[in-house]
Amino acid sequence: MEQRDLLLITPPFTQLNTPYPATAYIKGFLNTKDVSAFQMDLGIEVILGLFSKNGMQSMFEKAFDNGRITSQNSQRIYALQEPYLQVLEPVISFLQGHNETLARQICTHNYLPRASRFEQLDDMEWAFGNMGMQDKAKHLATLYLEDLSDFIKECVDENFGFSRYAERLGMSANSFDEIYEHLESDLTPIDIITLNILEKRIKEVQPKLVCLSVPFPGNLYSSLRCGQYIKKHYPYIKIAFGGGFANTELRSVTDVRVFEFIDYIALDDGELPLELIVKDVLDPDEERVFKRTFILENEQVVYKNNSTTSDYKQSQVGTPDYSDLLLDEYISVIEIANPMHSLWSDGRWNKLTMAHGCYWGENVLFVMFP
Repeated sequence: MEQRDLLLITPPFTQLNTPYPATAYIKGFLNTKDVSAFQMDLGIEVILGLFSKNGMQSMFEKAFDNGRITSQNSQRIYALQEPYLQVLEPVISFLQGHNETLARQICTHNYLPRASRFEQLDDMEWAFGNMGMQDKAKHLATLYLEDLSDFIKECVDENFGFSRYAERLGMSANSFDEIYEHLESDLTPIDIITLNILEKRIKEVQPKLVCLSVPFPGNLYSSLRCGQYIKKHYPYIKIAFGGGFANTELRSVTDVRVFEFIDYIALDDGELPLELIVKDVLDPDEERVFKRTFILENEQVVYKNNSTTSDYKQSQVGTPDYSDLLLDEYISVIEIANPMHSLWSDGRWNKLTMAHGCYWGENVLFVMFP
């Protein structure tokens, strides 16, 4: 793989069925500046690693070693681990759209092992009609994965969730103490999968700057874990934070401990702040000029906004670039039989932004088109 100056990362977890668009927009902008960048959705890569036969086998082994298989539901899943593992990779392939003929088998009563998620099974004929076999199968396959997710959460890692990780810690981030304590503790099994994938990508890309887009509280913990790992093993690589969570919850950051894990926090409209951060990394001898960026200076958190350059207009930021992302490996799920609820998680959606980013106190409209 060709070496790139930047590695753009969406950390675990956001959606299963489509990439969060922030890195694609940033990569499109960087293309206009001839800055080389590679982007990855670390979240979907971790999910695919976890919900593989080897990954889930490891979860069963860790649950047994932990001695936490105590509830009737987790005992049932553990007892049926061989049937769960046997169909796991075919089910994932089906939900990726690679094996549509599996739908008929999934809809039979004896193909998927079943635990508590199936106890509240909706009236399938009412929900999907006589012709909706693909949707029926997606719904059943989703319940099967949610059973496994419940097992992981109960017996291996209480912070796990399909579209968020350790969200509670992120939502209480106005006090850094609790999340800092977790970051000082041993790696979780999900952390290990995450960091193994990150390590491989860093060796391939050899970036000078890693940019972590943190849209939601459920992305914060993994972002900081990634930063912690990079700081320890690749101290020469700089790390920048941006995204919706930074724009709202980190606007008044003062705790210097945050900068044990990162070097820059960029706020609001991200193109110009990132361009100046890139210059700071690639041309360290030049005068340090920033736009809406927190850095650590003289052991204090300092807000830098000393650039006189105006932000780019939307017509100047280029076209979103989705290259590098594993677009054919996302997973379409139907969590609730109601078809309106399935719009969020079923099918590949590209998000068309009708405003220029996630801003503090501003109204932003996202419209999704298939």
